Amino acid sequence: MTRIFLVGGGHAHLIVMEELAKKRRDDLEVVMATPSPWQYYSGMLPGLISGRYAEDDCRIDIRPLAAKAGVRLILEPVAAIDADRNMVCFADGRDLGYDLMSLDIGSEINAGWLASLSDKLLLPKPIDGFVAQWHQLLDRAKAEAQVRLVVVGGGAAGVELALATKRALDSASVTAEVFLIAGRSSVLSSHGARARRLATHALARSGIMVIQERAAGSANGVHLSNGQTLDADYVIAATGARPASWLELSRLSLDEHGFVLVDAAHRSASHPNVFAVGDVAARTDVTMEKSGVHAVRAGPVLARNLIAASKGESLQPYFPRKRSLYILASGPGTAIASWGALSAEGRWAWRWKDRIDRNFINRLKV
Repeated sequence: MTRIFLVGGGHAHLIVMEELAKKRRDDLEVVMATPSPWQYYSGMLPGLISGRYAEDDCRIDIRPLAAKAGVRLILEPVAAIDADRNMVCFADGRDLGYDLMSLDIGSEINAGWLASLSDKLLLPKPIDGFVAQWHQLLDRAKAEAQVRLVVVGGGAAGVELALATKRALDSASVTAEVFLIAGRSSVLSSHGARARRLATHALARSGIMVIQERAAGSANGVHLSNGQTLDADYVIAATGARPASWLELSRLSLDEHGFVLVDAAHRSASHPNVFAVGDVAARTDVTMEKSGVHAVRAGPVLARNLIAASKGESLQPYFPRKRSLYILASGPGTAIASWGALSAEGRWAWRWKDRIDRNFINRLKV
C-alpha cells in the first residue's frame, strides 16, 4: 500500500479529496495534516468582512470530506519535513513517514517591516485568525464610535480589504478613516489600465485615501517613504507572500525566495516523490502569480498525478492560462471583472462572482 501524505488543507488538496471520494482506492493510504478543520475560501473574505456573508457561507468543514474520501485527518500543523528521509515531523516530536507527499500550505504575509506594530497589526493569513481579530476590532470601534485604519498593499487583496472594512465600519455607524498605502506603482499594478481606473474610482467613492508611498511600522502607525508618519489605530498588512520558514530545512530545492521549485507536473525539482501546488510552489518553466485561481485549477491535475505516481505511470502537466479572470468586490453589490486589458464594473459582475464562489463552496460541502 502506498502512503500519500497531504500537508495542508488548501484548495487543491480539497479537490484531491473530492476526486478520491468519487472512487475509493484500496491500494492507497492517504493522510492529511492541517491545523484547522475549516478551510476558508479566500475569494469570499471581503464579503465576510463587509457583512454580506456569514462564516459558514465562506468555509468548508474538512472533516466530512476527509471521511468520505477515506483520508486520515491529523488536525495539527506540520513543524518540519525531511524530504531525504521521507518524514513529516510534528511539534511534539512525532515523525510520520510517506511514500508520496504533496504540499498545499499556501503562504504567509511578508510583513516583517511592519512587525514593530505588535498588537495594532492584523494579518489576513491565516484567515480564521484574521476573522477573529476583525471582530475584536469592530467591537472596539463600535464602543469608541471612531477608528483610523491603514491597509498596506495596493494589490487586489489590499483594495478589496480596504473597501470591505470601510463598508463594515460605515454600516456600524463608526466614524472611520481608512487609508490604503499602495506603493509608488499605485493600485492593481499587475492589472490593465481600465481596471486600475475603476478601482481608484471605487476607493474614492468610498472615501478611502490612497497614498502612493511605501510604509514601515512605527510606534504610532506607519512611517512613509516621504518622511511623514501616519498615525493609526490598526494596520492590515495585505502585502506580498513569503514561504513558511521551516521549508528552509526541508531538503527540498527552493527558489531564491524560499518557495518549492516544481516542474510542469508540480513535482519537486529535487525529490520526485514530492509535489507542491498553490502559493508554496514556484514553477521552473513558467512564472505564475500567487493566486488561488491556480491552486483550484491545478487540483484535478494533482489528483491524477498522485495516483499515477503511486503506480509508476507518466504524469500530466498543468498548463496555466496566459490570462486569468479576476472579479474584485468594489462596493455594495458591485464588482470589477478584469481579464487582461479588458475590464468592466457592475452589479452583474458581483452576481457572477457570488455564483462562482458559492458554487465552489457548495461543491465541496458534504
